[in-house]
Amino acid sequence: MNQYFKNKRPLLGGFVVVIVLVAVSLGSYYFGFRAGVKEPRKVVVENITGADLPEEFSADFGIFWETWSKLRETYIGKEDLGDQQKLVYGAVKGMVNSLGDPNTSFFTPEESEQFSQDLSGSFGGVGAEIGSKEGQLIVIAPLKNSPAEKAGLKASDKILKVDGKSTEGLEVSEAVRLIRGEVGTKVTLTIIREGWQSPRDVEIARETIQVPTVEWSMKEGNIIHLELSSFSANTPFAFFQAIASGLRQGGDSLILDLRNNPGGFLEVSVNLAGWFVNRGDVVVSEKFTGGDERLFRAYGNEALKNFPVVVIMNEGSASASEILAGALRVHNGTKIVGAKSFGKGTVQQLIDLSDGSTLKVTISHWLMPDGRLIEGNGLEPDFKVTVTDEDLIAGRDPQLDKAVEILKQEMQRR
Repeated sequence: MNQYFKNKRPLLGGFVVVIVLVAVSLGSYYFGFRAGVKEPRKVVVENITGADLPEEFSADFGIFWETWSKLRETYIGKEDLGDQQKLVYGAVKGMVNSLGDPNTSFFTPEESEQFSQDLSGSFGGVGAEIGSKEGQLIVIAPLKNSPAEKAGLKASDKILKVDGKSTEGLEVSEAVRLIRGEVGTKVTLTIIREGWQSPRDVEIARETIQVPTVEWSMKEGNIIHLELSSFSANTPFAFFQAIASGLRQGGDSLILDLRNNPGGFLEVSVNLAGWFVNRGDVVVSEKFTGGDERLFRAYGNEALKNFPVVVIMNEGSASASEILAGALRVHNGTKIVGAKSFGKGTVQQLIDLSDGSTLKVTISHWLMPDGRLIEGNGLEPDFKVTVTDEDLIAGRDPQLDKAVEILKQEMQRR
């Protein structure tokens, strides 16, 4: 027995040494881990410009550089990481997109140049206002007589693909760039509509888009039917001409048709509201991040203040059209016929950045004169009337018919 232990002592001693070494290693790991938590290792990235952080910056920006470093070390497609500025732009886009605001976006210098060209002149497109709702790319409104309208697109259609490319996670600005293109070429939109069992492909030929403004006609009972398709720079004069012509022909009431009107210039909606409400009445207020408010008051001629008016809206009525309809409802009790409006009530500012890129950022909300927020809420109609595909095929317009009915009843009461 003694001989056995005598022979095994060196081995037992070896075990003790191993156990001690393991304990020391584990202890070193533990204390090293604790020290690492208290003082994280700094990853040094050289040759980076413009990396100064503001004094009030409190987030751990080190995780960005740590991820950057690990990608450079381990990513299997390291040759795809050669364009470092592309990675930076991708990170900035991710930061902006994390806000969850489809109206706030970042444009690279190339995208900014294209955006400026789109604003400065005509372009080839399908003539539809595109937006995002609950993360889904949708048609806000097809413009009147546009290729989109002729192809059958409707407000609230969901766009699932553009030329076969999924729109999931796609920014609105990127989707618009994909849909626009050279005049005469075609684009295929895969859409789904409420009531459809499956998506459908809609092929549309791009045209030079000319945004319409005002059209009018006289309905039975001396009712002026005025279709306002957008709020552009020439809209106030076109509105004046239409109203003057209608009054000369004996018009004594008005249907203000704002269906599929995606908005436009705020100043135009304030100008038109001045025809209907008292001078000095608040048309809309703008509320900024810090809580400050700016009021926009009517300054017009009040010529139609006592004129019987009914407004028609649908899911494609947004922004400036909601401002105008909201002001008429609050101040005059004007009735709204149709469907709930889109609910677009934010203001964006374009900020030019140092390398030619651009940040389009939401800076404020629009509030109706009664303080209600437009964004995400929209305007509920007083008389909800639906237009079906069967109505469109048959040439029926039940929303317009209802507006005519309401005006005739009001005129009989006078």
